Amino acid sequence: MTNPEVIRSRLLTAFPGARVDVTDLTGTLDHFQAVVVAREFDGKSRIEQHKMVYAALGDLMSGPIHALALTTRRPSDDS
Repeated sequence: MTNPEVIRSRLLTAFPGARVDVTDLTGTLDHFQAVVVAREFDGKSRIEQHKMVYAALGDLMSGPIHALALTTRRPSDDS
């Protein structure tokens, strides 16, 4: 099991300066929702963005995180 702050910390390490919001959807510490807004996503497709997030989460995706509802955006998408 993991917690939202561990996920948020990993994502901020991979994407410094990003806006990262992580929510535990069920209270069981294995189903999460994450919104990541990062400049590193510029020029990347949505699939590439999601792969970048999965890579940043690494081993958490193969065990502690059972489900992840993921939204990724570039900072320019929020304008």
